[in-house]
Amino acid sequence: MAAITEAAGMRVESLAQIGLASIPTEYVRPEWERTDIGDALEAERKSRADADGPQIPVVDLAGLDSRDAVATAEAVRRAAEDWGVMHIVNHGVAAEVVEAVRRVGKGFFDLPVERKERYANDWSAGRIAGYGSKLAENASGQREWEDYFFHLVYPPEKADQSVWPAEPADYVEVTKEFAKQLRAVVSKMLAVLSQGLGLKEDRLEAELGGEADLLLQMKINYYPVCPQPNLALGVEAHTDVSSLTFILHNMVPGLQVYHDGRWVTAQCHPGSMIVHVGDALEILSNGAYKSVLHRGLVNREKVRISWAVFCEPPRDTVVLRPLPDLVSDGNPAKFPARTFAQHIEHKLFKKSQDQKKKNDNTTITPASAAAAAAVVAIN
Repeated sequence: MAAITEAAGMRVESLAQIGLASIPTEYVRPEWERTDIGDALEAERKSRADADGPQIPVVDLAGLDSRDAVATAEAVRRAAEDWGVMHIVNHGVAAEVVEAVRRVGKGFFDLPVERKERYANDWSAGRIAGYGSKLAENASGQREWEDYFFHLVYPPEKADQSVWPAEPADYVEVTKEFAKQLRAVVSKMLAVLSQGLGLKEDRLEAELGGEADLLLQMKINYYPVCPQPNLALGVEAHTDVSSLTFILHNMVPGLQVYHDGRWVTAQCHPGSMIVHVGDALEILSNGAYKSVLHRGLVNREKVRISWAVFCEPPRDTVVLRPLPDLVSDGNPAKFPARTFAQHIEHKLFKKSQDQKKKNDNTTITPASAAAAAAVVAIN
């Protein structure tokens, strides 16, 4: 037991490398949650075998520049309304840039842990950017089976490149180009989603801060192999505070989204990115677009790496509220007006209240706990 306790203070990568047969108790999920988690590779195999089961929509954005533009825009709108998540292909980020960002991200995590520690963040000192293993207290009070690297990547004049990895040598160059190309995709998606609400195509982006102030925050998630994937999660169930979240991965499955009362495993589609609707967009759309509840499974065989880019409005200068165009007597405002910072504080307060109820032995069912597990994943 002493060895397990000592191991719990290590990076998750180090825990995986020492060959533990069982994971430390700090990583074991609550009993109610363990009834429906398991190995990510097995979950994806079952999803592929279930041809009639629900599948996250796949949208080919090439249609936006063709005679299929109306149908493609409608597919984006439906996915955002019905699922809050979609795979997008022909998105506009060059394939060689995608492969390069995967290469340099993996290259950083291939470094020895002691080299990565040079970039360690320090929450107690207010240094959020950098290398870490846990971002905040989670709704369950348990740790998550992941290490990560987090930093602002766009706009370039606001990105502090002094905290970016110097290894691999081209990390900065590659990441800057990826962020630049992805920023154009962000504008494209927000324009289509604006039109889907009956608004001018530039409306949502303007409400979120526009070209100057909308931030792209990138978190590279590193999920080592796990000896007991039926007991752990890479990331617990949460909704993102962002407007949109874009996800690349190394073609190892793990993402699950909650849809129509069940967890649906995202399949791996070559050439695709995953797009989530986050809280900020749900608020602006007055609930028309759904901030998707999602989580990350782990597995026994393969390391999973994902690149999550969160599109966030400025914290204090933009007020998030249902847009007046979308509010009426028959469709009243579903959310109060708050700045982005106030929304984050509200989620943190709600999470602490949920934790207090758990500590007071309040009965929590899997469904109610999943809905209450809204983690402020990056903030």
